[in-house]
Amino acid sequence: MINPELVARVAEVVAGTPASLSDGDLQRALREHFAGLRVVVCNDDDVPPRVSPVFANVRCNLYYLDASEHCVTLTGDAGAASGLVVGRLTEDVD
Repeated sequence: MINPELVARVAEVVAGTPASLSDGDLQRALREHFAGLRVVVCNDDDVPPRVSPVFANVRCNLYYLDASEHCVTLTGDAGAASGLVVGRLTEDVD
């Protein structure tokens, strides 16, 4: 289970990191900061649009990750969640 306080803390840490940090570096930093938490970082455009974020800020959308079965899936159920997907938001540059 992932509690709402943890979700908010993860979002706060993401918001405090440089936007130029690579997905891999951010993922490593989050895993170090939140020992034992499964974290996947990707571009938010890579998350299926049918899935609603459980938390959002100007830098990212967060989604629950369920790794209880053979295949990892996204879920809306905090009780089934075993990790988080950080969908990084990008600004369009014209």
